[in-house]
Amino acid sequence: MPVRMGDVEHLEFEDFYQESRDACLRAVLATTGDRQLAEDLVAEAFTRAWMSWRKVSRHPAPHAWIVRVALNTRISWWRRRRHEVALADHEAMDPTAADGVDVDPALLAALRRLPPRQREVVALRVFLDLDTETAARTLGIAPGTVSAHLSRAVATLRGDLATVNSREGER
Repeated sequence: MPVRMGDVEHLEFEDFYQESRDACLRAVLATTGDRQLAEDLVAEAFTRAWMSWRKVSRHPAPHAWIVRVALNTRISWWRRRRHEVALADHEAMDPTAADGVDVDPALLAALRRLPPRQREVVALRVFLDLDTETAARTLGIAPGTVSAHLSRAVATLRGDLATVNSREGER
C-alpha cells in the first residue's frame, strides 16, 4: 500500500516543479527538437519524480535527474514504436514551434542537426547550467568527454548560426 506524502514534501515538490519545469522543458526541447514530444517527456519525468520524491529530492541535481529520465523515456518509447509505420497523409507539427518556451527557432533547427550526445551535453551544460562533473555523471560519461562534445557542438552551432545570420543580412 503506497504511503501518502506529507504536506511539507508536497510543497517541496510543488516549489521544485515551479522553479525547474521551464528549464527542464527547454533542455529536453533542445535535445529532441519537438515541442510536443518534449512536453510529454517532461511531464512523464516529473510524474516519476513525484512518485520517488524522497529519493529525487536528495539527488545532487534533481533537475538533471528530470532531464535524464525524460531522455531515457524517449529512448524507451522509440524502442516500442520503431516498427510503427508513419501515415503518409499525416501533417506533422512544426518541431521549431516553441509556444511559451524562449528558444530561438534557428537555434532549435541548428541543435537538431547535432549528433544526439552533443545535443544532450548542450542541454545539460547550457540550458540547465550544470557543471561538467554533474553533466558527466548524469550522462554516464567522463568529464573530458563532456568538454569535448560541448566544444564540438559550440563550434558547429557557431558556424551554423553565423551562416543563418549572414543569409538574413543579405535579404
